[in-house]
Order: sequence, then C-alpha cells, then structure tokens
Amino acid sequence: MNILLPRSLAVARGLSRAVFTRGFAMLLAGAALVSPWAAAPAQADGLQALDTFLRTARTGRADFSQTVTAPAREGQPPRVRQSTGRFEFQRPERFRFTYLKPFAQTLLADGQSLWLHDPDLNQVTVRRQAQALSTTPVALVASAADLQALRQAFDLAPAPDRDGLQWVVATPRAGDGAVREVRVGLRTGERGPELAALDILDGLGQRSALRFSRMEVNVTLPADTFQFKPPPGADILRP
Repeated sequence: MNILLPRSLAVARGLSRAVFTRGFAMLLAGAALVSPWAAAPAQADGLQALDTFLRTARTGRADFSQTVTAPAREGQPPRVRQSTGRFEFQRPERFRFTYLKPFAQTLLADGQSLWLHDPDLNQVTVRRQAQALSTTPVALVASAADLQALRQAFDLAPAPDRDGLQWVVATPRAGDGAVREVRVGLRTGERGPELAALDILDGLGQRSALRFSRMEVNVTLPADTFQFKPPPGADILRP
C-alpha cells in the first residue's frame, strides 16, 4: 500500500499490480528506520528547521532513492524493494514524484486532482486532491504552509539529531491505522533547511525510507511540471 495515498486509492491502484509492488509501495523504509534511535535528549532544532523549510521553500526539486521493507514472514527474510526517481514540488499543494527505476511511474498533484500513472499498464488513477492528501505524509512535504497548519493533521515532536540531520517525529491524528509514524529529517543547505529524509512506519509494520539528494529550493520550474494529460487510450480509474 502506498501510504502517501488514502487506502481506497491505493487499493484501486493495487488491484492491477499487487498494490504498488514495483517500488511504488509506501514511498519510504529501510535500514535507517530499522536501526534503533539513540537515547539522547531531544532537540528543539528539528521543529525550528521544519517550520523554516515549510515557510521559505516555495519550490524545490531533488533526486530520491526509496527502500521499502516488508515485515518478515515465518521462515522467510524481509522483502526489500528499491527504486529511484525525481521529486519536484511547488507550494501550494503541487508536487510530482517521477519513478525512473526499476519501473516508470508518476504520482502528480496539480492542486485539484491527484494523478497516478502506470505507463506499462497504460492506466491512470485520479482522485480529488483535497480528499486524498490532508492526513498523509505528502502534507509534510508539499502541502502545509507552516507548523501550525501541519499540526491540524499530525502531532509533532522533536527527535535527537542523527546521521548529520535534524529530526521531527510526526504522528497522524487520524486513527485509521494506515500510518503509525513519520520521521522527517532535514539538513542545513546553502539557502537554509532542506528536506533530506522521510522514514515511515505503516499500520501493517511495513517500513519505508526516502532519501533526497541534490536538493534545490526556490528554483524556477517549467510551467508544465504539474500538469497531467492522460495518454491516448489509457484506462482511467476514478475510485
């Protein structure tokens, strides 16, 4: 299940390809999240860095790598899936995750609709964006304008610095169990704090880690970056 999306949309998409098993699963897990956190005093710097990022980063783009680790089954090792791609965002509420390897897929929000495109299946799933994103980890990336807005959907707490990053723990207020916890890691860039990592634990125990590199903030993005037109003949699903 892709925990960036509401359960109904993830299920609709998953019926055609085992619920995002080609690396589109949760958008985030891995060794960093599996490792125990150091028992050090929490710092307030993570919350300050996140607030500054939300307030000042109006646009951005970065490369990303994603590792999704499913819980081990009896007698079997944990299943691990890896993918890479490109991430872009523009406030308010526009973003694009373009998966390049191992399979091409696109998750795009244009401010009105959330689009999920699978070129191999020539299939597009679309849903009203307002219903899909308010309580998902995407709000941590591209939707909320500041900490006050983010706290409408998440309980926020600072966490100890780790791996050269400042961290914030975000716990969804919604009790549906789709997402248990999100950890946001930020680094200090040339223009201030920038998003470096997202670690997510879902209700089924699946862990996901997304790492951003070559992050650029407040850059000019092409006008068509957040526009999507279904390709000819595509199967359009509207759950």
